[in-house]
Amino acid sequence: MSETKDSADEAGVFTSEDPIALFHEWMELAREKEPEDPNAMALATADANGFPDVRMVLLKGADADGFVFYTNLESAKGLELKENPAAALCFHWKSLRRQIRVRGHVTPVSEEEADAYFASRARDSQIGAWASKQSRPLESRFALEKQVAVFAAKFGLGKVPRPPHWSGFRITPVRIEFWRDRPFRLHDRLVFTRESAAAPWRTERLFP
Repeated sequence: MSETKDSADEAGVFTSEDPIALFHEWMELAREKEPEDPNAMALATADANGFPDVRMVLLKGADADGFVFYTNLESAKGLELKENPAAALCFHWKSLRRQIRVRGHVTPVSEEEADAYFASRARDSQIGAWASKQSRPLESRFALEKQVAVFAAKFGLGKVPRPPHWSGFRITPVRIEFWRDRPFRLHDRLVFTRESAAAPWRTERLFP
């Protein structure tokens, strides 16, 4: 019997030998139980000197190829990922008392993927992507609102194209850990690891 099957029998939550399938099971449960932004995740990056940074972003896609989010490429996280294309994620669902941690290599999404997602955004968010010089100094709120007005007038009622400085990243995982709270801090931890995207997953349980 595999380690995953042992875990499923013991904990009743580790129900798949495929970590992406198991992630989707937990995400679906989070969508039912978590009142706000179940797809929110902490994204950790580091600059060329190894100095870390972390912030909350929204997951916009997850499949066998990895976890996708979108951002201004000239933002702090965009520049850090250009310098050091590796990242970590943490999903924490307090209502479920569960979390998932991910580590992996980062690559840009395709132009087609970025265009398709940008086209699905609300028009005000599309204009905001043009108006915001994300992570750079802002002299006043009025200056931001002025930029929004400038680009709203520029595009009028026509289609808002994707800015050249706005796209997405895909984190291809090499490690995914599933954690569930248990009494007396004797938590369940199951970790999937692999050497590369083409390698098979290995599983093992960890001490809490």
